[in-house]
Amino acid sequence: MTRLHEIVGEVFGAGASVSFSARLPGGASRETWALDVVTGPERHARHELILRLDSPGAVLEAGAPLASEATLMRAASAAGVPVPAVVAAGESYILMTRVAGETIPRKILRDDAYAAARPLLAAQCGRALAAIHRMPPSCLPQEEEAQDPLRRWRDVLDLLGEPHPVFELALRRLAADRPASMRRAVVHGDFRNGNLIVGPDGIRAVLDWELAHLGDPLEDLGWLCVKAWRFGSPLPVGGFGAYEELIDAYEAAGGHPVDRDALCWWETFGVLKWGIICVMQTMRHLRGGARSVELAAIGRRVCENEWDLLRMLRGKPVAPA
Repeated sequence: MTRLHEIVGEVFGAGASVSFSARLPGGASRETWALDVVTGPERHARHELILRLDSPGAVLEAGAPLASEATLMRAASAAGVPVPAVVAAGESYILMTRVAGETIPRKILRDDAYAAARPLLAAQCGRALAAIHRMPPSCLPQEEEAQDPLRRWRDVLDLLGEPHPVFELALRRLAADRPASMRRAVVHGDFRNGNLIVGPDGIRAVLDWELAHLGDPLEDLGWLCVKAWRFGSPLPVGGFGAYEELIDAYEAAGGHPVDRDALCWWETFGVLKWGIICVMQTMRHLRGGARSVELAAIGRRVCENEWDLLRMLRGKPVAPA
């Protein structure tokens, strides 16, 4: 709490005060707080804000510094991506406007309040992703050559020191069937149901830019279609839409033509990546980096991803949960 008040004082001056604060659930790698800040000589000005802070013990999966994430969000806004407005940022925090809406996927997929929005979301995701992939690479923290994603996640798995034969098999199969691609663009890195603020009218903001990097834009589309982000729905795109809705809107908004086989490869890669991340998060808890029931519970997701990968590698569709 002391850090919250320090940041508010730095940004708004000594006369500002926090009239409300609450830590929001979720966000295993960073803390997220909702704040109401009161400013002005008569203390009449009220600012509804979100503060994100670095979380301890998140070294393995740390993404861009929060100051760099703020740069990305500003570039995203300029490209036409719906994002919260950045108020201020430092190396360990980012302060932004609070956008009204829902981020909890099960509510988005089931509550009556979002019934009218659900048929719109897959196409809105396609348009948002096309805008993201138009962002200039100069907005990334470091302009560098795109990394080999298979090598990167193989290295992460090796570093964890945990035996997972299914993941090893998936790495080999994906390496043998890698699609040819010369395209490179800014990739969000975690575009999925759960990182979107949704209102009755659909997507209002895209969140969590910490994993943005230079890569194949199909990585974002495949990640959105990973089974984990369907939350029990049979619909493959985030649990709210069909592949064609996403692809058609993406291409119509200026995204390059989508190769369906390559998209399937990236979806399979996404399941593998999420499985390895589940191991990473669990190790943070077990090895004392950040003791958390939430992180420990993620461990049971590892076997779910292994099962999904085995089905996908056999060419069978993944059944809904």
